[in-house]
Amino acid sequence: MRCAVVGDPIGHSQSPVLHRAGYAAAGLSWSYDAVQVPSGTLASFVSSLDEEWRGLSVTAPLKREAAALASTASPVVTSSGVANTLVRSSSGAWSAENTDVPGAAAALRERYAGPVTSATILGGGATAVSTGLALASLGAREITLLVRDAARSATAVSVLAAHPAGPTVSVAPLSSGTVVGEVLVSTIPAAAQSPALVSRCAGVPVLFEVTYHPWPTPLAAASAGDQVLVTGLDLLVHQAALQFELFTGTPAADVLTPMRAALA
Repeated sequence: MRCAVVGDPIGHSQSPVLHRAGYAAAGLSWSYDAVQVPSGTLASFVSSLDEEWRGLSVTAPLKREAAALASTASPVVTSSGVANTLVRSSSGAWSAENTDVPGAAAALRERYAGPVTSATILGGGATAVSTGLALASLGAREITLLVRDAARSATAVSVLAAHPAGPTVSVAPLSSGTVVGEVLVSTIPAAAQSPALVSRCAGVPVLFEVTYHPWPTPLAAASAGDQVLVTGLDLLVHQAALQFELFTGTPAADVLTPMRAALA
């Protein structure tokens, strides 16, 4: 059977390393490749795949295209409008899944067992949506987005506010907004983490730093000893393990350790 990660660019992806480690651990003679698929061409690429193909991991800029082309979609995909996983059934139909959301929730819960009643997210893009939905699923009733451009975060606000848990979602400027809650999620690049921002983020019990290259980011470097640190690599491994389960049927928990070891 064959699987691959698709996107553009794709050379940086760690997905082949993770999934191949999973195959080795599970004793599967499957192949997993990285394929550059430009924006606007995912549907034609998928239509060219034969019955050997079982699944695709989907990265930028193709996640909305993946959600649109599938015959069926999970509730998370339907609500968010994005999919990071396409799974082919025995009939040849493709279903869209989003393992970023449960992967983020699992990564956070692995490191932190305390309450999540409110949280702050730096950024308002697709990753903010995924992590925000994860926070809502864990009980967050108030979510604040600190963003550079409020207009560009409108989709994130509407998707998060529509979650069945009904969180209150507010937006404030990244340059001056107040960081509140038990969890701070950073989805912004290291270059955007100014000393003033890092100072305003001090004291939050949990830092979920999605960016893992370069490492450490300014926020991660300033993390105090008693602050729980969840990393982008934690998220990467958990979402990949959940994809692996969807593709192969092997429980995600069975491949977490070998996948982590492969990144070491």
